[in-house]
Amino acid sequence: MEAVKPLTRRLVSHVILDLDGTLLNTDGIVDDILKVYLVKYGKRWDGRGAQKRIGTTPLEAAKAIVEDYELPCTTEEFNAEVTPLFSDQWSKIKAQPGADRLIKHLRSNGIKIALASNSPRENIEEKISYHDGWKQSFSVIIGGNEVREGKPSPEIFLRAAEKLNAEASNCLVIEDSLPGVTAGKAAGMEVVAVPSLPKQANLFTAADEVINSLLDLRPEKWGLPPFQDWAEDTLPVEPWYVGGPVIKGYGRGSKVLGIPTANLSPESFSSILSQVACGVYFGWAGLSTRGIYKMVMSIGWNPYFDNSEKTIEPWLLHDFDGDFYGEELRLVIVGYIRPEANFPSLESLIERIHEDGRIAEKTLDLPIYAEYKNSPYLKFAAGAQQK
Repeated sequence: MEAVKPLTRRLVSHVILDLDGTLLNTDGIVDDILKVYLVKYGKRWDGRGAQKRIGTTPLEAAKAIVEDYELPCTTEEFNAEVTPLFSDQWSKIKAQPGADRLIKHLRSNGIKIALASNSPRENIEEKISYHDGWKQSFSVIIGGNEVREGKPSPEIFLRAAEKLNAEASNCLVIEDSLPGVTAGKAAGMEVVAVPSLPKQANLFTAADEVINSLLDLRPEKWGLPPFQDWAEDTLPVEPWYVGGPVIKGYGRGSKVLGIPTANLSPESFSSILSQVACGVYFGWAGLSTRGIYKMVMSIGWNPYFDNSEKTIEPWLLHDFDGDFYGEELRLVIVGYIRPEANFPSLESLIERIHEDGRIAEKTLDLPIYAEYKNSPYLKFAAGAQQK
């Protein structure tokens, strides 16, 4: 959910971005490596203490892991062993949703941007080298080894502003961690927080704005050029695909909602879920015996029901009648409507879900979206009447 302080924003002219967790989904690589590495000590990686590590220097993060997992080695020994493992995996780190779009947008509009990370400069350079056009987009790059104190000290952001030839008050910082937000505010800058851990937005009270993902950033709020890729209040996304047996036909709440829903097991789609921002999306749904339907879906933690894991929950539109329990369901997701949000009541949640449905119903008729109803991925429904 987006949380904005009820204050008049200062307009900015320069942007300073964090890297790990903000632009890159580094946590996925961390999980993959430490799940294997900790086996040698008879330990199981479960991600404990994540909040303590996010936004820290590599050495501080290593120290926290050694302590949290009670490893029989020093921080220096641990760091020396795992650093080469991480270096071998930099090429596999995925960009966060909306990161590439934001960088290209700022660059194409002549906005000077800096990259300021607690990671060593050489690591930063290598990580961004695998993402086309990123290195050329930054006027300034500063690593944690180039300042005396890393975040939460404001030093790295003040140094970035100096190198940008910008006043600190004219800079917008975008960060995923509490140390980063603290550093940005201490530097006298405007700060947008994009928490990389779920259900953490309430902790970022010092930020000037808290957004769900970079897809939800509205640069014009800060006096920067707006994105031009929205289509009737929806954002086209690179199409992606979900398929498999339906665990439930009429899922939780469908009788109340009046919309046929399916709860899909997150275990089957964990790799997809780790790369997709929480929010409300839409596209086309193919049922193996019925045809193709317009569809709107939520991805996330469902704050109202307080889910313990990220879920996918599609709703079929356009007068769908009956149950589809156990029937194979394939989804082609083509657009984004809004971030995940908290609602004060079930009634307000239902009202917004129906509004999402109306938006999807209308917008899927646009040519940029309508073409995907003929996706080969939905071919088992070929010949059936399109709904």
